[in-house]
Amino acid sequence: MDKNVLVTGGAGFIGSNFVSRAIRQSYRVTVVDNLSRRGATGNLSRLYSQVGPFEFHEIDIRNQHAVDALFAGTRFDGVIHLAGQVAVTQSVIDPRLDFEVNATGTLNILEAIRKSGSDPILIYASTNKVYGPVEDCPSSELEDRYILSDDPFGISEQVKLDFHSPYGCSKGAGDQYVADYRRIYGLRSYVLRQSCIYGPGQLGWEEQGWVAWFAMCALSGRPVTIYGDGKQVRDLLYIDDLVDLYLLLLQQESLAPKFIYNIGGGPNLSASLHGVLAALERITGHAIPRVYGDWRPGDQRVYISDIRLVEKCFGWRPVRNLEYGLEKLLAWAKELPALMSGKATG
Repeated sequence: MDKNVLVTGGAGFIGSNFVSRAIRQSYRVTVVDNLSRRGATGNLSRLYSQVGPFEFHEIDIRNQHAVDALFAGTRFDGVIHLAGQVAVTQSVIDPRLDFEVNATGTLNILEAIRKSGSDPILIYASTNKVYGPVEDCPSSELEDRYILSDDPFGISEQVKLDFHSPYGCSKGAGDQYVADYRRIYGLRSYVLRQSCIYGPGQLGWEEQGWVAWFAMCALSGRPVTIYGDGKQVRDLLYIDDLVDLYLLLLQQESLAPKFIYNIGGGPNLSASLHGVLAALERITGHAIPRVYGDWRPGDQRVYISDIRLVEKCFGWRPVRNLEYGLEKLLAWAKELPALMSGKATG
């Protein structure tokens, strides 16, 4: 394997996990990151010390000239575009920053690829938030969780887009630009509308990376705040399963006719917030204190990805279950010095 891959946001949670695997599989990797996220510098140091050589550029994707220069100097076989502003609440606080990073930054990447004359496979990490509260998909309340009343396989790619929050709008804009650059300019792009990704390396907090936040609370004794009733359901995808898919897409010799996919654990790997906490309690052997807050605007009572299309096109399906993923996450979190000293922050 001698392919050259660019990873934007490569010092983040998903990015660093992908970079680690890609280097071990003999990809040549270039990492772009502005190192603004908590934990990014540490992730970068671990990659240097544990994985091996790669090229790093401290670039903010909002800087069009820096992005253009990067593509002008190197021909990439693949681009994994992960850099972004990731929290709904932060997008409400500073919608302009959110737009500039997620929408303008993505446009800068697309334009740089188009003008470079290269032909990389582009994987864009979109989000299920482009579907909004999925009000057209009715849900029912059971004793311990919500279910999709009419959609046993989950939310499909045919559900209408319904951007809610500045974050939903900015990621949705990037989502649609990536799709349209494939149609208009022939870019070899894939849009992956990802659900809840979790695993080692994720410094989560209440607003983003909530599974990791729950795990850290379980270890530190800090109470978990549940916004709503705790019955809301998400489908959970362990990071290694997502990386498997990225690598599978990069290896395609010809483009699949479909290029927008919902990506998550699917119905078999769905769980309520209470269900995740119960699993953590089983593994750790102690109760996790909980407090409750009001529902947050636009929160989905149940979101489960229908992953049948990506399975049909590429034969991919997740293979790591929740217990396995949580055990790996907890083992990693136990090594965090800040957590063990009681200084974990959200």
